[in-house]
Amino acid sequence: MADSILDVRDIHKSFGALKASDGITLDLKPGEIHALIGPNGAGKSTLIKQIAGGLNPDSGSVHFMGRDVSTMSVAARARLGLARTFQISALAMGYTVLENAVLGAVGETGSVFRFFKPAMKDADLLGRAYAALDRVGLRDQAGVITSELSHGQRRQLEVAVALTLAPKAFLMDEPMAGMGAEGSKELTTFLQDLKHEAPILLVEHDMDAVFALADRISVLVYGKIIATGSVADIRANADVRTAYLGEEDAA
Repeated sequence: MADSILDVRDIHKSFGALKASDGITLDLKPGEIHALIGPNGAGKSTLIKQIAGGLNPDSGSVHFMGRDVSTMSVAARARLGLARTFQISALAMGYTVLENAVLGAVGETGSVFRFFKPAMKDADLLGRAYAALDRVGLRDQAGVITSELSHGQRRQLEVAVALTLAPKAFLMDEPMAGMGAEGSKELTTFLQDLKHEAPILLVEHDMDAVFALADRISVLVYGKIIATGSVADIRANADVRTAYLGEEDAA
């Protein structure tokens, strides 16, 4: 679609007889949070890897900012502005909060650590790093070793690292994982604001957060999108309730 930031078209991916992605088509529009939900094993992580560039589809394509990026690497897509945060933190735990943000500002390259010491003296990179930390409320923790942060603060730092690259869109893989109720509430408020800066494709199991955040929801079951719509549409969809939401209600 012409007005989409991200456009996934008829993605197929198989592992032997297992169809992990079976003709998946979805898009992400400016200013929205599009949530991707589904039971464990539905193929969500496989799809995100294909969108981010860590895994090539067997067929189909991924378009970002109107450009076919299907064969581009993770780093190349990141340089175009496709930012990803992970379910398992990818932060450098032995580095300070500021150092992690500067690493993000340097960019995702294979030799990023070779430029690390000079980067810490680069006024432009430091400015971008501090601005990102301000944005997520972590400037006062700039000198703290990352391993000493709370789980929620690490999530905030992951977003700050992504923000230093001036992203055009976010892929977020279970940002609420491991958070308590208060942390989830704070992150929900933050993401509601962030989507206006860059839209978010959100993979999340916390259905309260999904229903609070999502402008649209796509439901993935056994590698297929079985429904896409508003929160109200998804709540009312009998197929979705049978395939997924019913499991949540019964849990």
